[in-house]
Amino acid sequence: MSVVVPAPDPVFAPMSELDLEWVAAQDRLLYPFPWSAISFADSMRAGYGCWMMFDGSEPVGYAVLMMVLDEAHILNISVVSSRQSCGFGRRLLDHLGRVAREVGARQLFLEVRPSNAPALALYQRAGFETIGRRKGYYPAAEGREDALIMRLPLWR
Repeated sequence: MSVVVPAPDPVFAPMSELDLEWVAAQDRLLYPFPWSAISFADSMRAGYGCWMMFDGSEPVGYAVLMMVLDEAHILNISVVSSRQSCGFGRRLLDHLGRVAREVGARQLFLEVRPSNAPALALYQRAGFETIGRRKGYYPAAEGREDALIMRLPLWR
């Protein structure tokens, strides 16, 4: 049985152009269908909240948050594999919720693969509820995979 060590207090900073190659490399390690550096750069240019999470000076996670009126949508949230199951995912998720509230969001949305059990468990523990399903949303090795749409009210 592995022991989960609580994450230290991470530091958050806006993603910069200098982070793009590292972020894209991590995405390639984490996902079979990763975002490219161009996708992250486009998100930055579009004005989305693009965040880096650091443990000291070491980058350990990143996220992209899109705001539309009073709604926020997590487009990407990732923790490097060596730091997963240590509490960093929850810390990054909490940070995105704070950022969304500060700019007036009343609810936070995301999509997740039904096959991504660790992410589903994290989101459910954080209070997200499944509100729908997008058929064939994600590319998959055997065609397409659905996405579960999840929502977290932020006005509580």
